Amino acid sequence: MALSILNNVAALYAQNNINSTQSGLQNTLEQLSSGSRINSGADDPSALAVANGLSANQAALTQSATNATEGIGMLQTADGALSQVTSLLNQAITIATEIGGGTLTGTTTSGQVGSANQEYANILTQINNIGSHTNYNSSAVFSDNTTQIAVSDGTSTGTSNYQDVVGALTTSNIGSSQATGVASNVASNTPAAGAALTFSVGAATTTVGGTLTIDGGSSTYNLTVASGTTMAQLAGDLSNDSAFAAAGLNISSVTSTSISITPTVGTQTLSNGSAGTFKQTPTGATIGSGTDLATTYSTISATTATAASQAITNAIASVAYQRGTIGADINQLSSAASVASAEQVNLASAQNAVTATDYGQAASNLSKFQILSQTGISALAQANSVQQEVLKLLQ
Repeated sequence: MALSILNNVAALYAQNNINSTQSGLQNTLEQLSSGSRINSGADDPSALAVANGLSANQAALTQSATNATEGIGMLQTADGALSQVTSLLNQAITIATEIGGGTLTGTTTSGQVGSANQEYANILTQINNIGSHTNYNSSAVFSDNTTQIAVSDGTSTGTSNYQDVVGALTTSNIGSSQATGVASNVASNTPAAGAALTFSVGAATTTVGGTLTIDGGSSTYNLTVASGTTMAQLAGDLSNDSAFAAAGLNISSVTSTSISITPTVGTQTLSNGSAGTFKQTPTGATIGSGTDLATTYSTISATTATAASQAITNAIASVAYQRGTIGADINQLSSAASVASAEQVNLASAQNAVTATDYGQAASNLSKFQILSQTGISALAQANSVQQEVLKLLQ
């Protein structure tokens, strides 16, 4: 190589290497100080996308577990209140048995029987108070309103809505009985050739089940639908079934209450071939009524004591049934919360594997870049001093 001073090529190489070393050193120090190997989109774009997706999933799962826990708290509040109602009813049946024993004197409004009835009236009043004043987060617990608790896995299709109805509590409706919702046929239209066959249910909370059959003329499609399936879930089941497309069918629209299906061959005429086996069942409806003590047994006499005792026994059974349904809902939400929490932990582990700094590797890189930085500066100094040798030729 010729000796020249026009460009100090060795110094340029040294400068370029020092810049690269400083960039690597800065990146390593960021990893060591932050604990994350990805501190900007430039560090690892694909891994950053994965990490952000996992982070969103974790946030949804964490909130889902919280939602389920809050739902459990509401149901436990109702269960605790009903436990007190059972204690009050046990006192009431004791009073009714005492009045029926025939040893008390007076009438239902005076004397010993009247005193017993006053205690009985206080019990009924307290049951009413429990029904009207039991609250959770400023909302009445004992009502026929449906509480929807969303539990999501963080995806657009992975949300489950748990619907709980505690039921009203008054002396005219103590406890509850089995829900009165009765399954009925899913409504469907009679389309023309090439037009959409639409299945409709009564409300967004209504679920379907049974055998869905679509007759397309040249082919027939069947799907066994599990009880409790929502319309949105049914749409997903249809989309994921290869036989659905193979039968020449396509979903044209989906709402919370309907699904429209069109033929891929315009000459086909679709029809619902199983109207009697594809059913809809209302969910979130008012649960079955409990026992009425206020109408017939607001007071107890010796002649009505036996019947009143039986009515109070029925009320105790109704409360037990209501507590049983609430307990089943608590167990369901507890399971949902456990699943969400476990999945959140697994996703946190996966995100950590993607983003966490490997401190052993980072420490080795730190040493490497520190040495390269020192040697690079020394090399740059030597490259600059070489140019000074040219002066000796001019002396």
